[in-house]
Amino acid sequence: MGEATPTTSTEVRQRSQLALLVKTMRPKQWTKNVFVWAALIFDRKLFELAPFVRTLAAFLLFCLISSAVYIINDLIDMPKDRLHPEKRSRPLASGALHPNIAIAAAVIIVVGCLPVSLLVSWQLTAILYGYLLLMIAYTFWLKNIVIVDVLTIAMGFVLRVGAGVAVVEAARFSPWLYVCMVLLALFLGLGKRRQEIVLMGENGGTTRKILAEYNLRFIDEMLALVSASTVMAYATYTFSAPNLPPNHLMMLTIPFVLYAIFRYLYLIHVKGETDPPDVVVLKDRPLQVAVLLFGLVVFVIFYLF
Repeated sequence: MGEATPTTSTEVRQRSQLALLVKTMRPKQWTKNVFVWAALIFDRKLFELAPFVRTLAAFLLFCLISSAVYIINDLIDMPKDRLHPEKRSRPLASGALHPNIAIAAAVIIVVGCLPVSLLVSWQLTAILYGYLLLMIAYTFWLKNIVIVDVLTIAMGFVLRVGAGVAVVEAARFSPWLYVCMVLLALFLGLGKRRQEIVLMGENGGTTRKILAEYNLRFIDEMLALVSASTVMAYATYTFSAPNLPPNHLMMLTIPFVLYAIFRYLYLIHVKGETDPPDVVVLKDRPLQVAVLLFGLVVFVIFYLF
């Protein structure tokens, strides 16, 4: 009675592999795909059913495709990840997840998303698979080119925004928001590079070749430049972009953007935070409050005035 039957043992192993596969897909990082919703909100179509459903579909598809990218990346980086103090515990690097299962899952996701995205729109399909190709190029090549690696990450966020614009056929989405998204994405990408350098120190080049091309002073100077540019670009958007509510009410959101940027800089410079930006947002309460208040003020300005 105490011994597990072969069938039960097999089911347990299958459930374990499935759980490890889900972990490899990094659902916690799906928060990056909220950029897809920008066009729906800023084009004032949040309560229109068809654009909402198409945006939701685009968001879910980006979650799946980005997960396929994470799987591919972990498969390629297994040898280096085993030398990393944190990444060596990942399912593939640790050997807990069988590589064949990961390969099969990546293929199924990539192939399965194609017909679904075509049902939404061909523009979404082009952007979605353009993102996939860009990230594959990043995994094999672009991540080893200094500065280009961070710009590629930023481009991935712009494609998310572009996907949202395409599926809602946005008419009031200002080009200034693209500038803001690029700068914000650069800020997040540089923050991630800084986290890796602080965590690995002089041994960073052994786990990620490109880290040998960066140092903290260089990263911090770029962060300072991008931070200032982000604030200026967003401020310019709030009072000069067309189709915004009257009386420049969007300027009321500037303090929340300032606070969020300053809070993150405080965490990495004063508190020694080493987690990547997307993880920091998920665990830092003041940052969460700032983001929530920003969203609330935008909603009131766009939909109640």
